[in-house]
Amino acid sequence: MAALTAPLASLAITVAIGILASFAFNRYERQWFPTLIGAIGDRTSGLVGIAGAFIGLHVGAAIGLESWPAMLYIADIIGAFGVLWGWHLWM
Repeated sequence: MAALTAPLASLAITVAIGILASFAFNRYERQWFPTLIGAIGDRTSGLVGIAGAFIGLHVGAAIGLESWPAMLYIADIIGAFGVLWGWHLWM
């Protein structure tokens, strides 16, 4: 059971980072840039934030940041905000 602790904790932290990034992005997006279509749903934005966090996690692992676990979580944050930013510009 102890062997599953680190992967489950990493999964939970990555999902939490994606959700928190989406809430922060939705809260302050009107100040950063105006949306032309209107308000985008929190659920959809949360799922996009989670997807971005996973993309950031895997890109960080691919470039060799896994020796510093905190850097992987920073890559999560950058990935989540990057994907949310791109998605909101596209929408």
